Amino acid sequence: MKRRPFIKALGAATFAGIAGGIAPTFAQSTYPNRPIRLIVPLAPGGGSDSIARILAPHLSERLGQTVIVENKPGASGITGTDFVAKAPADGYTILTAFSTHSMSAELLKRLPYDPIKDFSAISLVVQSPLVLLVHPSLPVNNFAEFVAYVKANPNKLNYSSSGLGSAPHLMTEQLNIMANIDAKHIPYKGAAPAMLAVLQNEVQYSLVNIFTSLSQVKAGKLKLIATGGLKRSPLAPEIPTIDESGLKGYDSAVWYGFLAPAKTPPGIIELLNREIVSIIQRPEVSKIIIEGGNDPVGTSAQAFSSVISTEANKWGNLGRKLGISLDNN
Repeated sequence: MKRRPFIKALGAATFAGIAGGIAPTFAQSTYPNRPIRLIVPLAPGGGSDSIARILAPHLSERLGQTVIVENKPGASGITGTDFVAKAPADGYTILTAFSTHSMSAELLKRLPYDPIKDFSAISLVVQSPLVLLVHPSLPVNNFAEFVAYVKANPNKLNYSSSGLGSAPHLMTEQLNIMANIDAKHIPYKGAAPAMLAVLQNEVQYSLVNIFTSLSQVKAGKLKLIATGGLKRSPLAPEIPTIDESGLKGYDSAVWYGFLAPAKTPPGIIELLNREIVSIIQRPEVSKIIIEGGNDPVGTSAQAFSSVISTEANKWGNLGRKLGISLDNN
């Protein structure tokens, strides 16, 4: 009779231990059970915003919960990115990140978050090759002629970018170094003003998104010299890449992908990755992505994490070589 309370207590303790052991799995199996916020750290209308809005309704359908696209612009993307870095690691707050995320890892030391350590990679979603545009007044019609012309006019030409330390800035500097040409950098506050500068001949060339510039090219207001990806763009298949034009290995494709706060449960990351990759592979979704001048990708979380780390080192090394520091800007 005296042993019954002990057996009862032992049973209760055993049940509690089992319950404790399966609780995380059970909680994970119920994810998601409320709306998910997809944070875009820039204003509406840009590449990050477009990618988020293409995928959000499909992700809502797949997960059975509303996925809300929420723009949190400020400080060139830092405000929204910091918001996600400090959000609970429960899978309900996701960041739409872009190439500058990995570049800032080395060029900005005063960030309120660590671009590598404070996030868990979910998937690289798309790559968007930038294209080389010049003002029509330049007497060049292909990449070889462009390089020869700039070499014949050292430091007399200007090029624009969407800002100091931005992807177009660093990728243009990489192009200049590989082609052994010299020109002056004029930074602008955003991609639209940078392209407008070429239109107005304030600068003579720039790397920009093909989708946003194609109408100006067709109107004869800009001249498309070469595309920056490692394969030709389906939007301009007749235009050769910079790589095939002689600058072997050159690649100016920016990327967009999804990140979660660090320490988000692996099961949630796996679920989100599986659904996102599946959505990207849908013909109707990949068609929209391609028509926007982007290349559908979709990777494992591990592969995307590797891309971020590799690019942080690559662009950090270039930034240090050029003496670029964004902490004082």
